[in-house]
Order: sequence, then structure tokens, then C-alpha cells
Amino acid sequence: MPLDQRYDDASPARESARPDERRADAHEIVHVVLVEWSETAPADASEQASRLSTEHLTGIDGVLSVSSGESVSPEQLEAGFDWMLVVRFRDTAARDGYLPHPSHLPVASHLRDASARVVVFDVEA
Repeated sequence: MPLDQRYDDASPARESARPDERRADAHEIVHVVLVEWSETAPADASEQASRLSTEHLTGIDGVLSVSSGESVSPEQLEAGFDWMLVVRFRDTAARDGYLPHPSHLPVASHLRDASARVVVFDVEA
């Protein structure tokens, strides 16, 4: 579709999923988890967390993507956090179903056992 027709209300080729036309309850959710490993965490805590996240979270209904890893930012503003997980959900219902999901438990357990500090921040996308 030509760009000039993409959001032209008069165009018959108009997309129905314009960002300003989404239902209020249909926003994607971006779930961000920042982790500072404890002094007693295994040396490969980040690798374990990333492996567990990929293995267990990607199959949960409503999960659109899973990304994780250590910071590669040249700014060095991590404030002590060592690892990050980003999970994109189809909507709030998918996020709400993910939290108690049995596949989420191995990841949550690893983070709980190996972390000194965890921050969770969810935003609508």
C-alpha cells in the first residue's frame, strides 16, 4: 500500500488498526525486568536466566517476543543492574495470564534465588 494512502480516511485501502483507533483494552504490553545478581549468584546467572527465558516463556499464549541479556550500552548507566528481560504481550490479559503460568515459574524462581534486587516495569505499547 502506498504510504500516502496508509492513513488517508478517504482511501478504500485504509488500514483498520490505526494506533489511535485501537480499543483501550487492546494495547500491547511491554514487560521489563531489571536484575542485580546477588554476591552468591552463580557466575553464569545471566546465561541461565536468558536460557530459561527463551526455553519457558516463548511458548506462553499471548507472548509476542522475549529478549534478554546484559547491557551493551556505552552510557554505563545501569545503576548496578546486571541483566534485563523484555517480554512483549498481545494485551493486558496475556500479561495477566503469564504471571501465574507454570512456564513462568522456572524463570521467576531463578531470578528470586539469584538476585539481590529486581525491578519490574510494564508499559502499554
